[in-house]
Amino acid sequence: MDFIPLHFIDEPIEVEFDRPLVFEKSPPCPGRLRWRDALYGIVEMLAEWRSYERRGHVATNMRPAHLATASKRGSWGVGRAYFRVRADTGQVFDLYYDRAPGGAGGRKGSWFLYREMIEV
Repeated sequence: MDFIPLHFIDEPIEVEFDRPLVFEKSPPCPGRLRWRDALYGIVEMLAEWRSYERRGHVATNMRPAHLATASKRGSWGVGRAYFRVRADTGQVFDLYYDRAPGGAGGRKGSWFLYREMIEV
């Protein structure tokens, strides 16, 4: 299966899981997502990948030896978990969990609907 982007979205979403999370900063694929007041059931996870690339000001604040380790397993608040999923509507979406904390008062990251994909 090959997919190409159909629509770039990159908007915050809410997600729901079928089971309680074991590790909040390393979540599994969610069971449902809510976007623009619509609830989409996830019927299939097509792919999963992780990126621990350091972005912005944190890209240069680490020694090279530590950077090599962090790029493989991440460090606090850095990295994203991506999921390509098929929704109960038949649509295919890429979504991701950004491990960066949402603000000074919270330690949780945020979920985003990255793009809608189409099979070619």
